[in-house]
Amino acid sequence: MPAPIVIYIDADACPVKDETYRVAERYGLAVHVVANAWIAIPRSPKIERVVVPAGPDVADDWIAERAAPGAIVITADIPLAARCVKAGAEVLGPTGRAFNDASIGMALATRNLMDELRSAGETTRGPKPFAPRDRSNFLSALDTAVQRLKRAGHPSV
Repeated sequence: MPAPIVIYIDADACPVKDETYRVAERYGLAVHVVANAWIAIPRSPKIERVVVPAGPDVADDWIAERAAPGAIVITADIPLAARCVKAGAEVLGPTGRAFNDASIGMALATRNLMDELRSAGETTRGPKPFAPRDRSNFLSALDTAVQRLKRAGHPSV
């Protein structure tokens, strides 16, 4: 039997935590909210706060170690997204962008190019401000990911 559907949120600066909680509650899914500092979460037996030690990539490592088929990872961190896609997880950005085998290579290349430009002193634009449309796109993408996993036989917890 396939693993149950579990959601992992890379919670530092994630603008769609509340939306994720609502969708998870509707489907009866477990959620792990991972950060290196205490973050308020709703009182629910299905939502767990995971506070990891401070340090580079500690939260990312915690999530990546658990990413597997049946997992949904919510992150804006492209290297973490790549690790989770490789592990077979469904991966969504906060804007609803789905990362998969076909898209993660280009996303990594773009991220690395922008990082190199910034390191060379080039001024680059940051991400566009988060908009209501992004929230709507995210909700749709999360619902689609849950439905796809349910059709593949992954149960709720």
